Amino acid sequence: LWLVWSQDSENEMFEPSTWEKSNPLIGLPNKKASITKGITNLRETLAAKGKIAEFQNKTMNIYLQVSQASFLKLKDVERSITSRFEIYGKQVYIGYDYSMFSDNTAIAFVYPYLDSKGKRHWHVEQHSFIPWEKAGSIEAKEKQDGINYRELSKKGYCTITSHPQGLINDDQVYQWLLNYVEDNRLEVVFFGYDAWGATPAIKQLELNTSWNLMAIRQRTSELKDPTKFLQSAFVESSITRLDDKIMEKALLNAQVIEDKIGIQVDKAKATLKIDVVDAIIDALYQGMIHFEDYSDVNDPEKQIERMTPQQKLDWLLSDEAGLMGDEL
Repeated sequence: LWLVWSQDSENEMFEPSTWEKSNPLIGLPNKKASITKGITNLRETLAAKGKIAEFQNKTMNIYLQVSQASFLKLKDVERSITSRFEIYGKQVYIGYDYSMFSDNTAIAFVYPYLDSKGKRHWHVEQHSFIPWEKAGSIEAKEKQDGINYRELSKKGYCTITSHPQGLINDDQVYQWLLNYVEDNRLEVVFFGYDAWGATPAIKQLELNTSWNLMAIRQRTSELKDPTKFLQSAFVESSITRLDDKIMEKALLNAQVIEDKIGIQVDKAKATLKIDVVDAIIDALYQGMIHFEDYSDVNDPEKQIERMTPQQKLDWLLSDEAGLMGDEL
């Protein structure tokens, strides 16, 4: 006789009503509440540490065909936290990951800077737009993702979609981004986005800004270098970030997949959000070479292209225009 208590699907890790399959003691009336609470707490703890595969294997008794490798360790992610960073007037690289189905839409901001010792650093921030249509409500979306979006929206880390059916509102994303850049007087050096994410917001940016927009194909040959750069930067402590739980959870959810060309990040399940990581990697496509001589940011002609009409006028009337003209 061979008996196996296990879940039928990895998706059932989010369905407590099915957990008796792998934990038969839940069927005892006096045990159900305490065991369910304990399993739920364990799931959230291991998910935060990027060890969701361990939960699926040891608690849900699911036999995984492949091992899952975490992209980052908890200690590296926690060590990167800084209390504040002044972004006003800074050069910025922006990455954009558009929502598909239940995913969030994430915008990442990468600010290269030199510390007091002249060491190269990159500060990363994010803002996410939260859809809830697939979950049914924002309350259900929060429970599904394990993130208190409404509380984090008060701290400025996300925006709950204004769409009446809970879909991503492209106009809301576009207006928020323009206002954020303008209010903080940011100089947008580069804007990278998923080649499949050519949304109305991207079209509006192409028509109404002078930003350097680039569609990045989401394949290993394109993403391996910025992915590895981001991973190494956390390990080497050259990345700083705010104490942002949306970013933190995305960084810990991300797992490495590898092929003959290099590495990418992926997630075990749709509800384990890594949208922010994808957006950061898109921004780092150019942001990682910011300090190199061959970077676009150090090209005088590219500097002029990024200027607004008013900035170009001010520049033409300045002595700097004459000096740069002599160089060109």
